[in-house]
Amino acid sequence: MMHPSWVPALAADREATAALERMVAAEEAAGVRVFPPAVDRFRAFELTPLDQVRVVILGQDPYHGEGQAHGLSFSVRPGVAVPRSLANIYAEMETDLGVPRARHGFLEHWATQGVLLLNAVLSVPMGQANGHRGRGWEALTDAAIRAVNAQPQPVVFILWGAHAQAKAALIDDVGLGGRHLVLASPHPSPLSARRGFFGSRPFSKANAFLVDHGRSPIDWALPELESDTV
Repeated sequence: MMHPSWVPALAADREATAALERMVAAEEAAGVRVFPPAVDRFRAFELTPLDQVRVVILGQDPYHGEGQAHGLSFSVRPGVAVPRSLANIYAEMETDLGVPRARHGFLEHWATQGVLLLNAVLSVPMGQANGHRGRGWEALTDAAIRAVNAQPQPVVFILWGAHAQAKAALIDDVGLGGRHLVLASPHPSPLSARRGFFGSRPFSKANAFLVDHGRSPIDWALPELESDTV
């Protein structure tokens, strides 16, 4: 499932996407658990229409633990413990904007404002980080990045980690005479966050760029969920 605005942009990869789905189905038939579930795999494209994208947050691949991934990079469903990478994102957001850390990890509030929460790879076998890297997803997510890059309005691309930064060549970076802002830093995982993710201030930089270019800033503060107050 995806918003109709994405269909033309990704149509050229329809056969490749079908092949990917067959690959995933074959693994599941062999007893391999694959995340996120098929119904959620294109959730980022469902919640954030192409012409409404203001910010792209690009990660590596989905969470590979039970019940975590639901089709939005770095997000988990209500009631699921906040993963360590997301906890580090919240810590940086608190330092950058003074926004208190959310008690949940559900990021749909960002997605519905025009933040495309995308991973370079859209599926992962249970317990195998990067287990579907190089299997074909990269062509589809390249097409998505190209489609956003072709939009007339300036967009902020936040690239966390080496796999995300590999997409930088697809973006017309304002630093190279283009119209989009590219913010690249190490991944927020506990293994790399202290190598330059902390202190990178992506949230304030993104909003400043959007405002400078006549676009509305993102409300990064996440509302409480009912389960937070019970």
